[in-house]
Parts: sequence; C-alpha cells; structure tokens
Amino acid sequence: MSAYYTSILEGAVLTVGVSLLALLVAVVLGLLGAAAKLSGKPLWVGIATVYTTVIRGVPELVVMLLVFYGGTIGLNHLLEQMGSQHTIDINPFAAGVLTIGFIYGAYMTETFRGAILSIPKGQMEAAWAFGMGRVQTFLRITAPQMVRYALPGFTNNWLVLIKATALVSLIGLQEMTYLAKQASAATRSPFSFFLFTAALFLIYTTVSLVVLRKLNARYSLGTKRADLR
Repeated sequence: MSAYYTSILEGAVLTVGVSLLALLVAVVLGLLGAAAKLSGKPLWVGIATVYTTVIRGVPELVVMLLVFYGGTIGLNHLLEQMGSQHTIDINPFAAGVLTIGFIYGAYMTETFRGAILSIPKGQMEAAWAFGMGRVQTFLRITAPQMVRYALPGFTNNWLVLIKATALVSLIGLQEMTYLAKQASAATRSPFSFFLFTAALFLIYTTVSLVVLRKLNARYSLGTKRADLR
C-alpha cells in the first residue's frame, strides 16, 4: 500500500508543474487579451471578445478533449494531405499545460481588464504628458496598481486552475489523480487514495492562499488609510 501513496506523491509533483506552467500561459494570454480588449481597435476587441466568450462558455473537459484528440486528428490529417506518412501524437503534458493555460487565459483576460479599468485614467495621461512611452507607463504606473486590483480575482482563478489539473488524468497524464484512480482500481479501496489526493490538493491550495494573501497585503500597503479619507 505504501508504494501507491509514494507514487501519488510523485504525481503531486507533476501536478504542481502542470499548474505552474499553465498559470504562466494563462497570465501571458490574459495580458494580451486585456490589451486587445482595451486597444479600441475593433478587430482586436472582436477577437478577444470571441475568445473570452467562447472559452468561458464551454466546459473545460470538452476543450481538453478537443485539443488532445481533435488536435491529434487535425495535425495527422494535415500531414496526410501534404503527402507525409508520419503521424503525430500530442504529448499529454504539453496538451494539459496549453489547454488549461488557454482556458484560464480567458478568465485572466477579464481579471486584468477590470484591474486596469480600476486605475484612474488621469494617471496614465499624466505619465504621457511627462514624456513617458506606453511601455514605460505600463511598467511604472499601470502594472504595479494593476497587480493590487487584480490579486483577488487572480487568487480565485488560480485556485480553480489548480483543481482543474485533475482533468489531465483523462488524457493519460500520470499526475496524482490518475495515479489515485490506478491505485484504487488495483486495491479496490478508492476512499483512502482519493481522500489522500484530496488532502494533497487542500495543502496545495492552502499554501497558495497564504502566499497570495501576503502578496495582497504587500501591494495594499498605504492604500487602506487613503481609502478611509
């Protein structure tokens, strides 16, 4: 029995890797999506709107299966049309990271967009009046304040993203949920293994909450008193 628990712990390391890399993808897509929605250019606004509307309206499981199975079929069909005899199998780890990142990039887009809109526009206009470029204004004026406004929504998205990593077990990635299912099938004691897996997820989310709350407190320094005036 102990060997099964050890394998689940090893799978937990893979779960952490998937969630952190997916978060990186989601943050990049979220920043690009927010920039597109706030650009004022109809084409970019339209693309970002379709992205956030469709992805937030389709279940994560469906998107995961479409990317993994549909992507494999589509790539192999394309190679066949090009006359190639080679076949491509999408790596489950890459598929899991990119799909979860792509899904939660839509949620991060709305989080970052709302955070940027919460910053008084006059601050950016003042920076431009002082000769700052758009990139410099974003790095020095917008980004530090955006982090403070975005952290509550970012925290919620991150916690849901962590739990969504369990979906990658359905495409064969041997993270802790997959290994818990294998162990429960072999020993016919699902309760103990899934309870152990749930405890690992709880530890992961609890540590994340502690870290993000400290980060929120850090970025909120000097703001509460000003809000009371």
